[in-house]
Amino acid sequence: MLLFKGPRDQLLAPLQAVCGIVEKRHTLPILSNVLMEKNGEKLTLLATDIEIQITTQTPTQGLEQASMTVGARKLQDILRSLPESAEVSLALDDKRLQLKAGKSRFNLQTLPAEDFPRMATSDEHASRLSISQKQMKRLLGLVQYAMAQQDIRYYLNGLLLVAKGNELRMVATDGHRLAYAAETLPETPTPIEVILPRKTVLELSRQLADSEDPLEVLLTPTQARFTFGNIELVSKLIDGKFPDYERVIPQHHAKVIKLSRNTLLHSLLRAAILTNEKFRGVRLVLSPGSLKIISSNAEQEEAQEEIEIEYGSEALDVGFNVTYLLDVLNNVSNENIELHLADANSSALFVLPGNDTFKYVVMPMRI
Repeated sequence: MLLFKGPRDQLLAPLQAVCGIVEKRHTLPILSNVLMEKNGEKLTLLATDIEIQITTQTPTQGLEQASMTVGARKLQDILRSLPESAEVSLALDDKRLQLKAGKSRFNLQTLPAEDFPRMATSDEHASRLSISQKQMKRLLGLVQYAMAQQDIRYYLNGLLLVAKGNELRMVATDGHRLAYAAETLPETPTPIEVILPRKTVLELSRQLADSEDPLEVLLTPTQARFTFGNIELVSKLIDGKFPDYERVIPQHHAKVIKLSRNTLLHSLLRAAILTNEKFRGVRLVLSPGSLKIISSNAEQEEAQEEIEIEYGSEALDVGFNVTYLLDVLNNVSNENIELHLADANSSALFVLPGNDTFKYVVMPMRI
């Protein structure tokens, strides 16, 4: 029974779209597979890891109906290894999937489609919003690096998504720093706050195009659904109480320094070479007209960078983890950035000049 016949890339592209979430080793062997369902001239591909599910489609020939599951990575590796111009056919023969391309033949083991676990989807109590793929990709890029990794406070291993008024807000924090970004929406959705898992955030960021094409978002108290192009990504949510981000963001830091992002980035990169490998600390030493960046390590080596700035207030010496500073500078694209400081024990606030939709807070460290 013919499942697919067409150019290699017509099958490889949708397969790569769903394969990103497939775990190499799973306690349930069928989760290493991709579900393929042929319904007339449409082949649907679906992959899941129980927490996330991605579905996409590709056109095919014939009017047969058939479904089965096959090893996702094996099929992807075979298709990748074929010439780009190859014409590929997939046929189901008993419990094997036969792939033909030119003089190449592959027979793959299948598992029944009815054994494949699917996530149930629901539209109840849903908040719907629409945003361009480009806007969403930009928002994710501005905050996702601040998510925690494998923190016992599981709600930090994800990203807070807030629909409030006509704004879509995103917040991520690992307890040491916090990133906040917002975007105005064309319409006002039902207010909702949800926490997206880390894996969902990274997968969504990878899949979205840098284009004005639309992204439809459906948020319920237990699930998020993203539809764009011919892809649907459904994700479970993290159940937990996210920290009050509005309280964390400083409001009245008096010391404001305008800096060239590139100048600061390269000064920090050079100073980072001689930081202590474990603590990665740098000191920002502020005095009238000057910002010095000083680092040292256990071998008594020291680096000092100096940037001329417009600043006439009192001196300040405050320490930070250089990685946290580099993260924000690497992920914003603006030419200039503003650094707001208060004293040696207060967090630093990075903002974009004349822009209230991005804020990055970093806790100080003792050096």
